[in-house]
Amino acid sequence: MSLKDKYCIVGAATTKFGRVPGVSPLGFTAEAVRLAVEDAGLKKGDIDAVLCKYPPTGFRSLWAHKVSQALGIQPKIAATVDQAGATNIGLVQYAMMAIDAGLITTAVCTYGDNPLSGPPGTYAAPRGSDAAFGLFGAPSGYAMIAQRHMIEYGTTSRQLGAIAVANRAWACKNPNAHMREPMTIEDHQLSRYVAWPLHLLDCCLVSDGGAAVVVTSAARARELRKPPVYIMGIGQHHIAWELPQRPTLTTSGAKISGELAFKMAGITPRDVDVCEIYDCFTITPLVTLEDYGFCAKGEGGPFVEDGKTGPGGSLPMNTSGGLLSESGMAGMQLVVEAVRQLRGECGERQVNGAEIALVSGQGGIMHTHATMVLRR
Repeated sequence: MSLKDKYCIVGAATTKFGRVPGVSPLGFTAEAVRLAVEDAGLKKGDIDAVLCKYPPTGFRSLWAHKVSQALGIQPKIAATVDQAGATNIGLVQYAMMAIDAGLITTAVCTYGDNPLSGPPGTYAAPRGSDAAFGLFGAPSGYAMIAQRHMIEYGTTSRQLGAIAVANRAWACKNPNAHMREPMTIEDHQLSRYVAWPLHLLDCCLVSDGGAAVVVTSAARARELRKPPVYIMGIGQHHIAWELPQRPTLTTSGAKISGELAFKMAGITPRDVDVCEIYDCFTITPLVTLEDYGFCAKGEGGPFVEDGKTGPGGSLPMNTSGGLLSESGMAGMQLVVEAVRQLRGECGERQVNGAEIALVSGQGGIMHTHATMVLRR
């Protein structure tokens, strides 16, 4: 039985992004939840499920339970899920299924962390046996994917840079964006290499902050103060294997995840008005757009290089600035931005007439993927 349009996001909020000293991961998470519940016109006692992504600054056992305590509630369900950057959409999916099963009525899905002002080196340390071969952190893995795409399809660094430039143009219109200085393609090309062929400006930010959404049934959503945003389709697919074991590096979990979400929603990519695509590195949205079917495999470079994803373009993407310019936190802010676009709350960066939004989440080195289609 389809879950299409049965569940809604009724509250969405972000905290301040950037360097925010003196606030713990728990502080960011609790603040984001408070703001999202307030946005929904609810009280904390209305929340009977707390679903969290754990903060990468350090594993904390029973994290969702600690968040619940900080909020002053005792939920029916509290869970911490680890799908890296795909987690945030996964949390929404699990909330929908729990409501559908009659276990809960209203869930908050949230993530917050302080990797910029908190403990140093959160994303810097090499992990696992691959570190012996120079695979330090995420940039080297995504650099391998970018190299492979360049070899197979002729993709260029300037085409990757077009994504970063478009995202920054959106961020310049977002007062809460971490980075708001204008960027040109020359700025991108002159930024230092992190792991060839990825320049510094191909890589997402490291940012403090938090974000949260509130999920409930469509029937209940109609009683609340703001127009509900309906979840039309949702899906996941996890490549899972490490890079050396994969048969291909240029197709991600977006292909099957997207097919599932589009099928449930009953739409095609041509029906999408605005995209919020996970952009931990510029190669990620390029591959994702191909896998979702916005363009053919291998044509992502030419597809983005004319600025169509930026302000005034035919496919507005990452309208808050994305991970590359709004906040490097792992993805919940993309869900919040999609909700705000469909509500018409985005001010200078508002996409006129936005009725359908597509959101993606991706984690690891393209290990995980989740897709969600929303409508107003």
